[in-house]
Amino acid sequence: MTASVVDTPIPVSVVPVRVAAPTDSVPLSLQVSDYAAAVAGGATPVDVRGHRRRQADGALFGALAIEAVEVLERLTPGASGALRSATADARWILVSEDGHEAEWLAWHLQARGVHGAVFVVGGHRRLRRAGVNGRIRADELAVISSHDN
Repeated sequence: MTASVVDTPIPVSVVPVRVAAPTDSVPLSLQVSDYAAAVAGGATPVDVRGHRRRQADGALFGALAIEAVEVLERLTPGASGALRSATADARWILVSEDGHEAEWLAWHLQARGVHGAVFVVGGHRRLRRAGVNGRIRADELAVISSHDN
């Protein structure tokens, strides 16, 4: 019995991405103690934990919820699935469960030219231990309240 191989090309959407290793002058990490100030200063938190993990351990208030497998596509400027806010000067705070996955993603975003991407050292676990759970803006709270009525 022989196997046949179908020689049909698979369509692939390729976005040219310039990759260069992050430099030492650009921070890659953010300490939990600096999280609130960074968010107040305009950085956007991104919770990269999976849906089940967010359900089990709680959401990170005020953060975008983008699963880790989608982060590079959603936050890389010029990628086909990029958010409108995904620009080279965007400031992202990536939060994974223990910080390791977010570190990898922050490194890759910086290598793609997004130098404002950092990860939280210790991740969501350390944020929880420190009693930090993000913030809900007044306009977000109003939307939540309107759905409760």
